[in-house]
Amino acid sequence: MNESSWGTPSGAAHWGPPDQGTVPALRGGAPPASAGPVHDGGDAAQTRPMPIVPEPGGHQDDHRDLRDDRGAARLSGPLFRDEEPQEPMPTAFPGAPEPDAPRGPEKPKKKSAGRNLRAAIGVGVGLGAVILASLFVYKPVFVGVIAIAVVVGLWELTSRLAERKDIRVPLVPLAVGGTAMVVAGYVRGAEGAWVAMALTALAVLVWRMTDAPENYLRDVTAGVFAAFYVPFLATFVALMLAAEDDGPQRVLTFLLLTVVSDTGAYAVGWRFGTHKLAPRISPGKTREGLVGALLFAMVAGALCMQFLIKDGLWWQGLLLGLAVAASATLGDLGESMIKRDLGIKDMGTLLPGHGGIMDRLDSLLPTAPVVWLLFVIFVGAG
Repeated sequence: MNESSWGTPSGAAHWGPPDQGTVPALRGGAPPASAGPVHDGGDAAQTRPMPIVPEPGGHQDDHRDLRDDRGAARLSGPLFRDEEPQEPMPTAFPGAPEPDAPRGPEKPKKKSAGRNLRAAIGVGVGLGAVILASLFVYKPVFVGVIAIAVVVGLWELTSRLAERKDIRVPLVPLAVGGTAMVVAGYVRGAEGAWVAMALTALAVLVWRMTDAPENYLRDVTAGVFAAFYVPFLATFVALMLAAEDDGPQRVLTFLLLTVVSDTGAYAVGWRFGTHKLAPRISPGKTREGLVGALLFAMVAGALCMQFLIKDGLWWQGLLLGLAVAASATLGDLGESMIKRDLGIKDMGTLLPGHGGIMDRLDSLLPTAPVVWLLFVIFVGAG
């Protein structure tokens, strides 16, 4: 039997072109009269294709699924005008293009700074004006600026620890002890700062005893870490300020080198950065950016030591800039590690375009003791 005849006997009429396959006659035996003449015996006369009309009351599936195992003709799409077409299959994920949708040429992606640069520059200029005014007008006012930054930074850090890790660090003893550290460092030097640090840690241990004993060790450990990380490291800025001959110039050099290092890393990394520095910690930092930080900081260090610091030499500035770039980068990576562990992008939202106070102190805090120590080695304590 001819497989393309769809079950009709040999010599029966064909209901379509030979290359498109045939369809069986409708129920009732004979084909409709409109199909054209049919000859008995011999070869069937070729006629024009006849649309399939369902028998009243019949099943539409009888005519919808016209297929066999040998690749006969398939009918696709709705058979009737009033039949609703089926919905297309959903894509693999929302927003993905349809399989048959044409894809145009992809536009090259532009590099983005990732922050509101206009707001960041405005806030940076405002902070710089406050720092310079307090630094060169009356030094104790700048000590107050350091203390305020320390308290706000402690508030941001302890708040994020409570929100993300449920670590309850007592803020009151940290704020009081942190302010005492800064003042003691300015008035009594390094010894006063160490004593204030020890008393602050003891106050954290005692204050936490007023709460439930569960997680006591975890909370006080985080409290001692916060006391060391924020106020104790910031105390070295007060130690630099306490130098009688050029205290404000030392603080200004410290701030300039840190800012220049961050700026050089950002500018060179954004323009030329292709090799990741620490992708697991901070994917945005590149090795090219680190080279930019080193070059910018070393040049700025040579200029500052030569023209701002009493008895300073340019080659000392090169070493100072190298150390600042390294410590500032490590400090930035350190806080990035903390934020990644907490699952946050910024420590706060107080400074538009910058994040929080801690997001600005991340490079400054670990750099302060490095700069203070090199100043003592190169030109003395003052």
